[in-house]
Amino acid sequence: MKPLRAAVMASMLALPALAQDAPPPPWLADRGETIPTSLFGTYAGRHEWLIYPFYEYTKTTAFEYKPSELGYPGGEDFLGQTVEQEYLIYFGYGITDRIMVELEIAAYATTSFDKAPNDPSTVPLHIEQSGLGDVDMQVRWLWKKETEHRPALYSFFELTPPLQKDKTLIGTGAWEASLGFGVIRGYRWGTINGRVSIAWDGEDSKLDLGEYAFEYLKRVSPRWRLVGTIEGETDEISIIGEAQWFFASFAFLKLNCGFGITEKAPDVAPEVGVLFHF
Repeated sequence: MKPLRAAVMASMLALPALAQDAPPPPWLADRGETIPTSLFGTYAGRHEWLIYPFYEYTKTTAFEYKPSELGYPGGEDFLGQTVEQEYLIYFGYGITDRIMVELEIAAYATTSFDKAPNDPSTVPLHIEQSGLGDVDMQVRWLWKKETEHRPALYSFFELTPPLQKDKTLIGTGAWEASLGFGVIRGYRWGTINGRVSIAWDGEDSKLDLGEYAFEYLKRVSPRWRLVGTIEGETDEISIIGEAQWFFASFAFLKLNCGFGITEKAPDVAPEVGVLFHF
């Protein structure tokens, strides 16, 4: 009887380990039990740290501006051209299984601006600025977890302090804030995530429609996930594709590129970085 009793006890002790190793339900297969971050197709778990150094390049051939926004007389809209490069670092932490905080810093940003040919103002033909870019802080709250019959619901609040009051092409010169709401639903064929926000600009002291997006995420293998996103703000809409390569248990490579599908959106915006999670 002793061997039989030992076998039964061993089986009972193994049950918790088997439960931990059990695959997530189908609606969580792409992301697990996590909170959506502000990064494309990226989620964070409870007590999980995310660190993401990355580089971003953005070219816009129909950059809308007013001369007054650049510090020169004139309130008429023109379409110039800009090339932006940013070296950024992102930090995220899941405080609980429902709440996380984020900090994203454009540690070094450069913008090259070319004046519109039909702009008669005193704006110089070419302007270049560099230095500290935007510093964005977010709190994200998953206030309804997804079940087999109900999507997940979440909200987020973003705050950007005015750390570049003397530069008009990089950073932020006045307080900015946004409040958003999102819905996530997982299926066997992938996960969809839709979000929309309202934004407050301290310079104009008014509320407006902020960023909005519709995202598709699919884990195609243990090492690869694919993301497709349509993202916009007012009349600037882009389509973005991303590939994520999980080359280690603690890190994965993120490669994405955005393409403008409306006139004033950036023409092309590639991004590359490695996300570390602990």
